[in-house]
Order: sequence, then C-alpha cells, then structure tokens
Amino acid sequence: MLCLVCLGARFCAETLHVPRLVGTPPPNTTTVEIVAGDRVILVGWWLHSDEPSGNCVIVLHGIADSSVGSVAFAPMFLTQGYSVLVPDSRAHGRSGGEFVTYGLMERYDVIGWARWMRTAGCRKIYGLGESLGASILIQAAAVEPVFTAIVAECPYADLREIGEYRVRQALRIPAFISSPVARVLVSTGMLYAALVDGLDLWQVSPIENIALTSTPILLFHGLNDVDTPPSNSQRLAASNPRDPLWLVPNAKHIGASSAAPDEFRRRVLGWFAAH
Repeated sequence: MLCLVCLGARFCAETLHVPRLVGTPPPNTTTVEIVAGDRVILVGWWLHSDEPSGNCVIVLHGIADSSVGSVAFAPMFLTQGYSVLVPDSRAHGRSGGEFVTYGLMERYDVIGWARWMRTAGCRKIYGLGESLGASILIQAAAVEPVFTAIVAECPYADLREIGEYRVRQALRIPAFISSPVARVLVSTGMLYAALVDGLDLWQVSPIENIALTSTPILLFHGLNDVDTPPSNSQRLAASNPRDPLWLVPNAKHIGASSAAPDEFRRRVLGWFAAH
C-alpha cells in the first residue's frame, strides 16, 4: 500500500506537469496576453479576419499541445469572416502557470479570454475544443454563458474516471488487478494534489457541468478513440439531451477533421451559423 501511495504522488506530479510545445506564430498574427485571476500570465495568438463579421472563435488545444496545433483550424474560420483566438492553456506553450488543472482553473481562464474578445470587437463568441480543450469549454459554459455555441471533440466526462481508465490501459494486466490498483493510484494522486498543491481535482467533472449549461454544445467523438472512449461523449450527450452527438467512423482521438474533413467543416460551420 505504501508503494501505491508513493506511486500515486508521482502520478500526480507527472500529470500536473507536461512538456511545453512552443512555436512561431504564423504571418499576420498578433500575440496577446491576459492576466488570470491568480495573476498568471496567459498568452495567445489573435488572427483577425480580413472581412470581420463580429463573429469570433476561440480554439482550445488538448493536453501537451499548444496554439501550434490548434492554429491549424484558423483558416476554416477566417475565410468565413470569423476572427480567431488560439490561446496556450495554462502550463502549456508560452502561458504561465505551474500546474495543468484539467479545467479546475482553466475554466476561469477561458472566461477571461472571452471577456478580452469582447473588448476586441467580438459580438458573438464561439468555441471549438479538442480533448482537454473540449472538457474545459464545457466546464466554462457552466460557470458563465459567455459562448454563443460550442463544438467539443473527444471530451472526457469525469477526470477521476478517465484517470483510472488511462492507468488500466497503461498497466496491461487483468482487470481484476488493474481496476483496484487504478482506483487507489488515482485517488491517492488526487488527494496528494489537494493536500500539497491545494487543487481539488474532484471538482473536475464535465458530466456534472453539462447538465447545468444552456449553451448549445455539439459533441464529436471518433469511434476508434482508445485514449478517451466514445462512451464519454455518449454519457455527456445523455446528460443534456439538447446537445447532439456525431460519432465519427474510423476516427481516432481528436481525428474527426482527418477522417472526415469535409463533413467536419460542414458540421462545425453549420452549427455556429445556426446559432
């Protein structure tokens, strides 16, 4: 048991710190900053449409990624008159912050970005989130209705549950052994985060948040996703029946735009245009 406790502490430390991916902004991009509620400096790239309509999109990347990855979605929106913000999540890229908190603090960061977008002339603000970014958007929408509509691809439904799933995956041993080990490891890691880092990660549960929001949310999930199984989005959709779900054939984790690029574009732009 002591060994599991030590492993839980190490699991927590590694989970809250990820490698930083830092890149060069594309041409015609402005680097912008805001100050989060805990005084952390958050950094993003702002791409202004040549024919601005007052509609804007914030694109949130997944774990261990940054604006380097999410900026690839910008051209799809810029050609339709949307201006685009691609921020680095806290503890990612050029943004400050010591810990990745999986939405516990990031939900408020995103609301801060939405307020900045209002000052930049955005009348309607939409959100596209990938994996961690998708789960953050859902959590933010439950705190404050700052988005007109959201597209969330491959979100996790509950942090503790997805943590246990990932541990079971990594162990590659029979379920009757891996399941209790995963429960102890994740619970110990979350307790360590609470006692040592002051982070109550038990609050991170998008499935609880999605039932509380009136923001229209379109869920995407690849049927071949083994990192975050499609059951996560199926449960999220069931928790708020107004939110539709597209289960994408042959798509892996956050792979809808690769597996079905035309359909991805049609559904995202169509969802935003309808709201």
